[in-house]
Amino acid sequence: MIRLFSLLAVAAFALSACDSTGSSDSGGPHVYKIRPRDESRIENETIEAVNMARMNAGLSPLVRNDALTLAAERHSGDMAAQNRPWHWGSDGSSPIERATRAGYYGTWLGENISETFEDEVKTLNAWMGDRDSRAIIMDPAARQIGFGWYQETGGKIWWTLVTGT
Repeated sequence: MIRLFSLLAVAAFALSACDSTGSSDSGGPHVYKIRPRDESRIENETIEAVNMARMNAGLSPLVRNDALTLAAERHSGDMAAQNRPWHWGSDGSSPIERATRAGYYGTWLGENISETFEDEVKTLNAWMGDRDSRAIIMDPAARQIGFGWYQETGGKIWWTLVTGT
């Protein structure tokens, strides 16, 4: 567990290069702005942090899956359009249906979601601090991962992490 938090602290330091703005004059939230050049790094470092936690627990690492990533990205955008964090699509689709539509033919295992102005490190820490969300990340049966987000112009980020076999 200490290694996970150390890795996340290192990731937080690396992310300090990302654009952010301070609180607004009205006391609004601190906005973490994802730049296009940071997108692949954010995805890679988040998956690396997940895998470090899994390896520290004696679990196999997860491999990025394009279809699961597409499902995660699409769901993040759909949650933003609905303006609510939940596991159902605006068309009534389940996480399993969304993974299948994205071309995933493995067994879908779990989905973590978040609506926040915080970065991926804080989001992953929150998931790891929640029993149910952590269970998805640490599922021994999991072999693949998809991770995506959608950021609104105002800065709010909708995060989705999906796992499968």
